[in-house]
Amino acid sequence: MKKSKYIVNIILFCLIIGLLTGFLFISPATEVSEAERRKLQQFPELSFSTLMSGKFMKNFETYMTDQFPLRDAFRKLKARVHFDVYNQSDNGGIYIKDGYVSKIDATYSESSTEHFTDRMTNLYNMYLKDADCKVYYSIIPDKNYYLAGEDYPSMDYEKLYEKVRNDLSYMTEIDIRDTLSTESFYYTDTHWRQEKITATAEKIRKEMGMTPLGEFTEENAGDFYGVYYGQSALSLPAEPINYLRNEITDKATTYNYETEKEAPVYNKDKLTESLDRYDLFLSGPCSLMDINNPSGEKGKQLIIIRDSYGSSLAPLLMSDYEKTVLVDTRYIAPELIGNYVDFENSDVLIMYSTMLVNSSSTIR
Repeated sequence: MKKSKYIVNIILFCLIIGLLTGFLFISPATEVSEAERRKLQQFPELSFSTLMSGKFMKNFETYMTDQFPLRDAFRKLKARVHFDVYNQSDNGGIYIKDGYVSKIDATYSESSTEHFTDRMTNLYNMYLKDADCKVYYSIIPDKNYYLAGEDYPSMDYEKLYEKVRNDLSYMTEIDIRDTLSTESFYYTDTHWRQEKITATAEKIRKEMGMTPLGEFTEENAGDFYGVYYGQSALSLPAEPINYLRNEITDKATTYNYETEKEAPVYNKDKLTESLDRYDLFLSGPCSLMDINNPSGEKGKQLIIIRDSYGSSLAPLLMSDYEKTVLVDTRYIAPELIGNYVDFENSDVLIMYSTMLVNSSSTIR
């Protein structure tokens, strides 16, 4: 009887595996995971060279994982079991506190921070040291700085800020930590809400000698599901994505050096074209971009060396300047920047998030 039970279990197990495998090969491969906001592995090329090099098996393993039948359903089941059955405080590092979703980042990396300051020093020596320009920097605290508290481990932010402050002492620091809070960030994303950072923009404008921030109208651009919505695999509610507009932002245009195309400051086409609706702000990630502002002072230029947080901040800083140049050194080698950007007689703001400073290998 006991032996028969084992045999039945084995047959059922093999039958389930066989059905899932069969379903995998007869169903068309999914190209994109909207929940995870990434492209999924397609069936890899099978050839003698890919087979002998091991590339085929490596990619095939990723293909099997990405295209596994009912993959999202199993991910959701796993997440619910972790939180609701085992009562664990996180699932794969993803945690929820006060309705906000974030990812544990507990280890401060001094070597990564040093890599960041080395790259900024290299950029300074290459273009800014002998140019007639004012240079400022500001490190953006990520959501964990305010959210983790004593409930979840987090990196030693004070060491990170102190390291950057010591290494970049020849620049003027603008500390914006007191202008932000947990409420400044989206519930399901890493980024800050533009409508919640006006105090941040005001402080930067004051420290850099700009005029006070003008009046804006807050507009809603629909529902937003952030990066943690997909990573958490939980059925979380949508949240609004809003933007701040006025006559200045309405008249300004952007020029993307990669696509060689102009677009509005708030590109609503991205709300349907892009997997990430945060691309509403300045059309998303880009190595080099100009914001041309006909309302700004003629000949006056602001250069922002930034990550994606700068996309929603730049529209709040651009009003005094005829041109605002945005440079993301994750996507362009520093040696090439001088071919497109003249740093003379400019105000320069270097602005990166603690997340990127603490994991800066992508910065060139």
